[in-house]
Amino acid sequence: MQNPPLFLGSEIYRGSSYGQWHPLRVPRVSTVMDLSRAIGWLPEAQYRNSPRAKPKALHIWHTEAYVAALEQAERDHAVSAETRERHGLGTVSNPIYPEMFRRPATAAGASLLAGELLADGGVIYHPGGGTHHGMPDRAGGFCYLNDPVLAMLSLRRAGAKRIAYVDIDAHHADGVEAGFAGDPETLLISVHEERRWPFTGGLDEDGGGNCLNLPVPRGLNDSEMEFILNELILPAVGNFTPDALVLQCGADAVEEDPLSRLSLSNNAHWNVLRALMGLKVPRLLVLGGGGYNPWSVGRLWTGIWATLNGHDIPDRVPPDAEAVLRALTWDKARAGRNPPAHWFTTLRDVPRPGPIRPEIAERVTLLRQHPAARGNIPTEKLRH
Repeated sequence: MQNPPLFLGSEIYRGSSYGQWHPLRVPRVSTVMDLSRAIGWLPEAQYRNSPRAKPKALHIWHTEAYVAALEQAERDHAVSAETRERHGLGTVSNPIYPEMFRRPATAAGASLLAGELLADGGVIYHPGGGTHHGMPDRAGGFCYLNDPVLAMLSLRRAGAKRIAYVDIDAHHADGVEAGFAGDPETLLISVHEERRWPFTGGLDEDGGGNCLNLPVPRGLNDSEMEFILNELILPAVGNFTPDALVLQCGADAVEEDPLSRLSLSNNAHWNVLRALMGLKVPRLLVLGGGGYNPWSVGRLWTGIWATLNGHDIPDRVPPDAEAVLRALTWDKARAGRNPPAHWFTTLRDVPRPGPIRPEIAERVTLLRQHPAARGNIPTEKLRH
């Protein structure tokens, strides 16, 4: 019998913020931990404190110069113009803040540990992970390190041969694609909003043969995501027959998020996870990612943990969990000043079905013809 899912968390997320004006000033992982405990879903036996990765461990993908610059920036609370230009540190997106090495190194440590813990199979949830924009020598898109890449390298080092990576964040997984494009033993699927930063991941960009990029128009609804799931994601992953699956479950594709124009409810994310679990891939790692409305992130990611454990999501959360949600604050837009009542009392959104637009159906049909969607990634395009 397989061990129950393991939750990798840390208190560093509770007191750490990217700064007063940054989208990542809001609490996220700590809310998921608090909600899960308040509902009775996170016993100590299923919780593991995330270790902080040592600099040398990060060198399996990140350059020594970059890791040293990130450490130095935290020590100095400043960067030179040269470092800012070369490594993308100290920018509006990737600011200087007190834990700017320790926080991402903790997320990276959890992802590296996850690969080791999954050597013999199992399920791990790491909501502090999912920083999919980090590059080997440069920060990008709020991501100082690329913990999904580190997780996948760790999985491979621990015996996983074929890895499927599915990303449903509103933004393209450019850093992960940079790490694994052209690798025939890896399948990368990214569903992301078109004409949205980082402006990569076009329909015709297949990363050397193993990447299925699906840019979607604004207003993506639950019915359309279900169509994408059933017609593209599930068949492609099933045909690939991976022995490890990594799901990046960014919460910024929901209607209430300020940094995208997609219109999903959190039911869509839970349905994607539930369906992928049904494929019975021996190793499953679920990561967080984007998400900048504290209520929608906390509720969605707590529901992910419930789904992994097979818990029924209650119509109304218990009083202790409601207190967690009522304690959140957000200064963004009118909704933050006057949150709707269900943000305090429920985890589940009202579903947001709708028509399946022709452009989505056409793009999915096109991608289904790609060799990677049929489990036939050409080995001659291997990078190394």
